[in-house]
Amino acid sequence: MTAIVAGAVIAAGEGSRLAALGTAKPLVCVAGEPLVAHVLGNIAAAGIRGVAVIFNENEQDCADFVRERFGELVSRVIVKTTASSLESFREVLAAAPAGRVLVSTVDAYVPRHDFIAFARAAERLPEEATVLGVTTFVADEMPLWVTIGPGRRITRIGGSTGDAVTAGLYLVPERVRSLAPPASLDRLRAFLAWLCAAGEPVYAVSIPKVVDVDRPDDVALAEALAHETPKADRGAA
Repeated sequence: MTAIVAGAVIAAGEGSRLAALGTAKPLVCVAGEPLVAHVLGNIAAAGIRGVAVIFNENEQDCADFVRERFGELVSRVIVKTTASSLESFREVLAAAPAGRVLVSTVDAYVPRHDFIAFARAAERLPEEATVLGVTTFVADEMPLWVTIGPGRRITRIGGSTGDAVTAGLYLVPERVRSLAPPASLDRLRAFLAWLCAAGEPVYAVSIPKVVDVDRPDDVALAEALAHETPKADRGAA
């Protein structure tokens, strides 16, 4: 039984740096499974049902794949080209029921046992808290650094250094959906930094290694992580 009422996957980005692979980012394979299948398999393994997924309008094949393979898990597939990661984030949260929602980006490759451990640790934190998955494994061109204070509370998001970097996993409390951030915020990372600076409770849960699959080289890193991990824990559906 989980205290997380629903899940969500953000997969509406252009994925331009992976275009050379000839497939949409959500369908790029790691260890023989598309990225979107890894994420949805992890969410299901964590005991979460009722998942919303957003794809851009050039990813109808991704939407069809999810409907066919994950029809019982996914309650809503949104096909919409959004202006930013923040807009995608708000779209999937608006599709969720009241309560805490676990949101993952489609390109966060996380071994299954680590994903489940994040979900269990995050749901034990205060119900009003926003919880970020973070990692000290940094293989990103533009990592989002966080500084972590006592009790795992995040004291700062952003800057050129910190204690860890965000890992593309977020447990979002219901009250955060009703907040009105400045209209100038145009990216999810800017919203998270604003949330922390505004004094909202934001906590960190560490994950040993997460690969942000943005570039062809990242696929190789994710493959290496998959081969380090027992097959049952890789995150395949």
